[in-house]
Amino acid sequence: MSKALSIRVTDELALKLSEIAKETERTKSFHVQKALETYLSEIADLQVAYDRLHDTTDPVITIEDMRKELEL
Repeated sequence: MSKALSIRVTDELALKLSEIAKETERTKSFHVQKALETYLSEIADLQVAYDRLHDTTDPVITIEDMRKELEL
């Protein structure tokens, strides 16, 4: 199932999207969907990294210890 969304973008972004759609012979919707999927995946990864960075219970090891553990 899919849902229709309405968004506003700048004229410049709309032009770039139209050009990419024409060049790739894909719809603008296809490119917007792929871009949104990528963004949501990236932002989720970023949030996990941010949470771990600020988790005081998460142990920190040195690069030397990591190399030993990985036998590098």
